[in-house]
Amino acid sequence: MVTKQAEPLTKVCETLSNSYIEDWKKQGKKVLGYTCTYLPEEILMAADILPYRMRATGCGGTSLADTWLTRIAHCSFARSVLELALTNEFDFLDGVVFTNSCDHIRRAYENWKYQDEAPTFMHILPVPHVTTEDGLQWYREEVAALMDYLEKEFNVKITPEKIKEATKICNESRSLLKEVYELREREAPPISGAEVMRIGIASVSMPRDKFNEMLKEMLPEIKNRKGISNYRARLMIVGSVDDSPIFLELIEDTGGLVVADGLCFGAKLFGNINTQIGDTFDSITAHYYHNILCPRMYGDHKRRLSVVKDVAKKANVDGVVLQAIKFCDLHGIENVLLEKGLQKEGLATLKLEREYGPLADMGRYRTRVQAFLEQIGK
Repeated sequence: MVTKQAEPLTKVCETLSNSYIEDWKKQGKKVLGYTCTYLPEEILMAADILPYRMRATGCGGTSLADTWLTRIAHCSFARSVLELALTNEFDFLDGVVFTNSCDHIRRAYENWKYQDEAPTFMHILPVPHVTTEDGLQWYREEVAALMDYLEKEFNVKITPEKIKEATKICNESRSLLKEVYELREREAPPISGAEVMRIGIASVSMPRDKFNEMLKEMLPEIKNRKGISNYRARLMIVGSVDDSPIFLELIEDTGGLVVADGLCFGAKLFGNINTQIGDTFDSITAHYYHNILCPRMYGDHKRRLSVVKDVAKKANVDGVVLQAIKFCDLHGIENVLLEKGLQKEGLATLKLEREYGPLADMGRYRTRVQAFLEQIGK
């Protein structure tokens, strides 16, 4: 249950824009949307630009996007983002930075870019698909190129001092989010998985310093709550992009309690704390390149499996929900591999295919989760 003290922060996820973005723009400042955790937020913040993690909240259909995207780009998240772009729902953005996360999101970028009303500043940040020293050097060159484009387009100067200050602010966010996640490891956690997701979405939908201030005020209240103990099983959820607290509420209303995750709007938002801020640019790029575990990176499955097992053990989970958006090749294949690896460890798994957006199949999801809890046997 969300308390009155927590409500201002947790309500941020209910709409695309919010009062904090409106206040930011009233000051004459810019907002840039981005689509992937591999974008270093610190670079945008050092340019006095608000980084905004794009989602498609409120999208009720993709009829316009369906006319533009090719038949192979079936991902409902990519289609929903393009739909809102075509209907001008992202007009509060002054530009966007996409990443070559997958073919689906790249097609959404390309089709948006060639619209007459597309933002003036549209950039795609290439990220290597392998984790190597050469790949890191390539990534650094691409981030440096993005910095140059930002400076020229918005007439700003990104200095090492500004990057260092932005890193401190982001590190504070990471520390606060990590503290929230550690509370979930308790036998009776004082916060639900759905509320944690709302907090995570807020962190990338408003100025970071304001978010830090609000979460610091909220944490004592969370810690003093009566813990949640009436659950049937402790669950972890991983897989495709998920910014729907309603989906987690469905799981938790059925009797599971989501105490850990590996989601882009969850644990991947903070990862490890970036403590090496002496050489700010090199430390930031290395932090993002090495610490985000995504199946887009070839040859890293064993490391990703190891992290999921470690997190599951630390949070004392009874089962793992492996969800993937339909036609999401990366997470669809990854979940098959994770299922095999986790079952060898004796962890129950539920592999669930879903669509992005309104939960039209809530009955089916609920039935699958209920059966999964029966399988766990608690």
